[in-house]
Amino acid sequence: MEINVLKPTEQNEAEILIVGLSRHPDNADGWKGLEKRFDGRLADWIKGGLSFDLNSLSIYPTLKGDIPRVLFVGIGDRKKLTEDELRRSFGIAGKQLVKEKIRHAAIYTASFENGEVNGEQVAHLAAEGIQMGAYRFADYKTNSNEVDHRVESLSFLTEQPADAIRQAAFVGTVHAEAVNEARTLVNMPANILTPTAMAEYAQELSEAYGFETDILGRSEIEELGMGALLAVNQGSVEEPRLIVMKYKATDSFEAPLALVGKGITFDTGGYSLKPKDGIVGMKGDMGGAAAVLGAMRVIGELKPDKDVVAVIASTDNMVSGNAFKPDDVITSMSGKTIEILNTDAEGRLVLADAVTYAKQLGASQVVDVATLTGGVIVALGKDKTGALTNDEAFYGKLLDVSKKTGEFVWQLPLTESDKKRLRKSDVADLNNSPGRDGHMIFGGGFVGEFVGDTPWIHLDIAGTSHADAAHDLGPAGGTGAMVRTLASFVEKLGNKE
Repeated sequence: MEINVLKPTEQNEAEILIVGLSRHPDNADGWKGLEKRFDGRLADWIKGGLSFDLNSLSIYPTLKGDIPRVLFVGIGDRKKLTEDELRRSFGIAGKQLVKEKIRHAAIYTASFENGEVNGEQVAHLAAEGIQMGAYRFADYKTNSNEVDHRVESLSFLTEQPADAIRQAAFVGTVHAEAVNEARTLVNMPANILTPTAMAEYAQELSEAYGFETDILGRSEIEELGMGALLAVNQGSVEEPRLIVMKYKATDSFEAPLALVGKGITFDTGGYSLKPKDGIVGMKGDMGGAAAVLGAMRVIGELKPDKDVVAVIASTDNMVSGNAFKPDDVITSMSGKTIEILNTDAEGRLVLADAVTYAKQLGASQVVDVATLTGGVIVALGKDKTGALTNDEAFYGKLLDVSKKTGEFVWQLPLTESDKKRLRKSDVADLNNSPGRDGHMIFGGGFVGEFVGDTPWIHLDIAGTSHADAAHDLGPAGGTGAMVRTLASFVEKLGNKE
């Protein structure tokens, strides 16, 4: 998207001006500037029924000047406005821009600023929120003649230094575009987004940003002894893929952070078959892979000072005469044996081999992200990502970042008692499903058995990767959960503290 930065008095070719309307305006200069721009009619408009309520929208014709219409966005009490509230307000505005078929919009930056949110943050949140709110999935319907309307440019009207505003808006744009691409991946049907197609997308991403990439097929996976990934793939006609992408911030590429994603492109549950209501939507069981790919796009654009290796284990989980079964015993890449008690607990199996491989590549820290369990939804609802960790300081840094990105993360405990239940088996080192109680903890804790002492965070996005209904920052469907948090976390780790 094109970004422009102009003085408030400069001529502008935008089709609409977005203005924040505060119940108690405390930016006197900005308010006077608005009064001047609208020839003193602002007070009359307010008396006529403009709403100050947070997220309320009102459109008025300006009748005079270079911009024909103004979109007032209610921001409540400006002094109490938070970054997350402002991001969501811009998301709602983005939806309205699409509805109004607006391609070129301007933003009166000062009208959204307060003591906590400066002009640069407004630019970032506007570019991020508007594009996320305006997202639409390009579906496969053949009878639609609707023209695709997109917001093509944003102009920021501000007295602040143009370079800083432009850079902040650029970062917001990169974040939003990566989230929207991750959403598209999650929304794609499984007969189109196969493991092979996902690998091809990763290859294209790598070529665009200069990542070193390895795409491993069945024969290479067999040579590595990835018995857990192969077991899940056993019933499928689709080839598995192990996708490895390296972002080298340093020549030495020592001790990289590993981002590990679950890439199950469709999950039937295997012989532990999902019910008919539960199997619909399982095209999105690769939400963790989408989050990692989205984060890698941001990393490629912004080039943080931190080495990163992305590892994605991708397959579907199907039922056939060759599929793995409950009571099977398989051997993972690590050499640990696993008793299969539930073939629908397959995500933790592919992640076990993926984190083992990441450690072999020298990863000094691991973050895995997956649509792993329905248990996280039972525990936390659909608006919170569940987390486990073996390193509180490491997790604390991610938690700080998630608060800035507005992605709610909540840590659950992983106790020695939980670990003992994972290790309880008469025939193997581990079992893959100790029970339904504490299901999210057992799912993530199973992955932790293959991480060892390496600093590790597990993120279960089974609830947050998909929205059942439209929301402030987008439509129903894939959400692109954790893309911005993962990318911002990498940037934070790259900063020399």
